[in-house]
Amino acid sequence: MAANTEIRYLTPVTVETRKKKYCRFKRSGIKYVDYKDPEFLKKFLNEQGKLLPRRITGTSLKFQRRVAQAVKRARHLALLPYVADLMK
Repeated sequence: MAANTEIRYLTPVTVETRKKKYCRFKRSGIKYVDYKDPEFLKKFLNEQGKLLPRRITGTSLKFQRRVAQAVKRARHLALLPYVADLMK
């Protein structure tokens, strides 16, 4: 029978290499997350107004907690909505 079971491709198979995620706070040297800046905090929210997880944003644990606290404070002061249909 056919002893040659090697798979051949017409073009070489490309392997996706993702860029390493980084914490934008550590890279920029930001030490304080301001809850009074809703435009900056919107970068960490999805279209419905939910917080984006760390695995998507690349934020470190320390700053993810600070962002979550800042978003909660901004929501309490009505700077950000609790729920939205299309936020961005």
